[in-house]
Amino acid sequence: MLDKLFHYYDRWIISRPKTVLLVLALLTAVLSSYLPHFKLDASSDSLVLEGDQSLQTFREVGKRYESEDFLIVTVAPTDSLYSDSVLQEIDELRGELERLAPVSSVTSLLDVPLLESPKVALSELADGTKTLRDPNVDKELAAREFKTSPIYKDLLVSADASTTALQVNLKRDPRYIELLEQRERLQQAASEPGATRELEKQAQQAYQAFRDYSSEFSTRQSEFIEEVRRLLEKYENSGAIGTIHLGGVPMIAADMISFVKSDLIVFGSAIAIFMVIILTLIFRRARWVGIPLLVCLTTITVMLGYLAWLDWRLTVVSSNFVALLLIITLSINVHLIVRYRELLAGGEFKSQHQLVRETVRLMFTPCLYTALTTIVAFGSLVVSGIRPVIDFGWMMTIGIGVALLLSFVILPCVLMLLPRQEPLPTGSGGAFTIRFAVVTEHFGRSILLGSAVLAVLAGIGISRLEVENRFIDFFDEDTEIFQGMELVDAQLGGTIPLEILLTREPISSAPADDGFDGGFEDDFAEDFAPGEELDSADFDDDFGDDFGGTTGESADSAWFNRAGLNQVETLHDWLEAQPETGKVLSLATFYKEMRILAGPDIDDIQLQLARRSLSEDIKSIMIDPYLIDELDETRITLRVKETSKELRRKEYLERVHNYLQSELGFSPEDYEVTGMLVLYNNMLQSLYRSQILTIAAVFVAIMLMFFVLFRSLNLALIGVLPNMLAASLVLGGMGLVGIPLDLMTITIAAITIGIGVDDTIHYIHRFKREFALDRDYIASMYRCHGSIGKAMYYTSCTIVFGFAILVLSNFKPSIYFGLLTGVAMLAALMGALLLLPKLIILFKPLGRL
Repeated sequence: MLDKLFHYYDRWIISRPKTVLLVLALLTAVLSSYLPHFKLDASSDSLVLEGDQSLQTFREVGKRYESEDFLIVTVAPTDSLYSDSVLQEIDELRGELERLAPVSSVTSLLDVPLLESPKVALSELADGTKTLRDPNVDKELAAREFKTSPIYKDLLVSADASTTALQVNLKRDPRYIELLEQRERLQQAASEPGATRELEKQAQQAYQAFRDYSSEFSTRQSEFIEEVRRLLEKYENSGAIGTIHLGGVPMIAADMISFVKSDLIVFGSAIAIFMVIILTLIFRRARWVGIPLLVCLTTITVMLGYLAWLDWRLTVVSSNFVALLLIITLSINVHLIVRYRELLAGGEFKSQHQLVRETVRLMFTPCLYTALTTIVAFGSLVVSGIRPVIDFGWMMTIGIGVALLLSFVILPCVLMLLPRQEPLPTGSGGAFTIRFAVVTEHFGRSILLGSAVLAVLAGIGISRLEVENRFIDFFDEDTEIFQGMELVDAQLGGTIPLEILLTREPISSAPADDGFDGGFEDDFAEDFAPGEELDSADFDDDFGDDFGGTTGESADSAWFNRAGLNQVETLHDWLEAQPETGKVLSLATFYKEMRILAGPDIDDIQLQLARRSLSEDIKSIMIDPYLIDELDETRITLRVKETSKELRRKEYLERVHNYLQSELGFSPEDYEVTGMLVLYNNMLQSLYRSQILTIAAVFVAIMLMFFVLFRSLNLALIGVLPNMLAASLVLGGMGLVGIPLDLMTITIAAITIGIGVDDTIHYIHRFKREFALDRDYIASMYRCHGSIGKAMYYTSCTIVFGFAILVLSNFKPSIYFGLLTGVAMLAALMGALLLLPKLIILFKPLGRL
């Protein structure tokens, strides 16, 4: 079968190089026309788990409370924060921000009501309150209120009054929400048994419509953030306003894509240039530099054009796709070139056609199996349940196939158009790899002992691996995004949102206070200004709701009474005491403030009076975001400190659940914990299970492929061991140096296995050929190290040195990718040149001498 296929290949590819290259050039030109439509996706959908119930809850809560995305602008003035000049500039900045089209409102220290500057009586709340804009406001009292108020402290002004924040609220896009809900509804319906093809078609159309609009939305949001930055640059250091930083989840998403784009262009070009230099030093012939680069460029162009044609977008997770495809394509071509040069130097084949044909014949099988085993490694990503990771797995699967196909088409066809050229010596590559054979022969026991020690160390490191995803760790400390997030976390209440919804009081709650205690008359009197007259209408209006009346707000909520508020406050205070927690806001914030204004013994009647007395602007701050009477639901919002060294998302959420159930007596049905922190944690835990826990299955699949290729169970087992060690060393090294498994680094296991199997297959395949000549294990090893070992060495050197340039990036995932890829290449090379031949010599899987 293979002989027949190879006959057709020889007839239609090798024998017609000009026609084949012309057709390929036309195909590449057509696909390259789609490159301007190529997109990167940084939407929240690209960072969450598909089908996650918490995602549905998160969206429902956002809709219920009409939550808006927001940016945080921090200002650290050069003068006193409360000086007239600083407040004037802050007001001007606030006004310009609010006039931007996507902005719904801007909240600053100038806008919020002052309740303690001086203290206002409950009866005065309905008449409106002072703000810092009022000319007769007491700024000293206001400064004290911003520092100590349950509402404002560590939210709008830092404790030392050196920094203030402006919250820039962004309009909810109704079209985005409509398309998202339509997509979710139709996809759910289409997944049900018995769904019609028409329904499936509608679901696909809704999916594409949302993707298209989401892309437009992300572009507009990125442009908006750039517009905000330009505005902030105008104000920064231009007067009394001082240093400005920008923060918020929308900015993080936009900046991540910005860093990825920058690295793709800047460092992608630098890697290509560096590889040209390395290939020139190794081969010292223009053709052996130009042909691999031509194949790599064509492969990347074809794949990116294909992805753009399908509207298949790269995300932060799959941003390394181009670099990995470059590695795999280059590896295939280097192996082909080295084998061609060996045959050329042997002088056995006199015509170029015979030489090219024999090169392809000898290298097709090992290259095919390296591609298939690499596909198996990346196939483990497809079961992750996370859409961008699934897409990354499929992209790599298709990309590897394209790389294999184009390498075996372009390189042979180009060589057929070039004259034979006697090879120059290739430097010390062969002599250097022979030294590994010497070490293997004379220090075999040391290799085995060293491998065992490394395996133990790798095991220790793997046991220390953490599954975490601190976004601030993605960025260099000198970047604006890092500094902004650090400032917001340290002084202004944290970065990552978390929400807790309580739908029913626990059984252990105390009975509601009926308000008729001994201090009724005193409490009642405090709610009204001296001399104010009361009539029956006042009484009915103010108290009817408290006793089941129908006027005003519903008083049926189990939460808006002392018992309910005490319960919320207990949870509120516990959350606030956690080292990872920033600012916490809830009904307890209102409760604390009312106790400051009305005294610590405020009762249920006074609480209802206070609620009815609140002006709309105060109510929108203190009540509406935290209570829905009709659902008997109260909401606690908090921001978690992204910069906290103690932050371990899984452990933190487990503590929250344990406290709610064990300490407060809530059942799991009576509360929900949601927010971006929950979604990212679910994504990480799922990715960990799908990747780390499926490595064993991946190795079993690879071993079966080795068995099919080598037709020897012993060789298959021997071939797997160096790859297991290489993967363990990379993961163990991450654990030992404290690099967590996160959204970016968790795919390194698949990458390491994919890279490692290439060297193993090429070495064993060549070893079998060499062993058949004289059945001498030692001599075969030396010949393999001097031939295929050179190709492995050249590939590793080119990739390691080329990708080392990524350490200059400001985006930490790019740095980790460059370093970990280099470590993976070196581990695979050492395993193939030291441990693998030693195991072959030790166990003699090909038979005795």
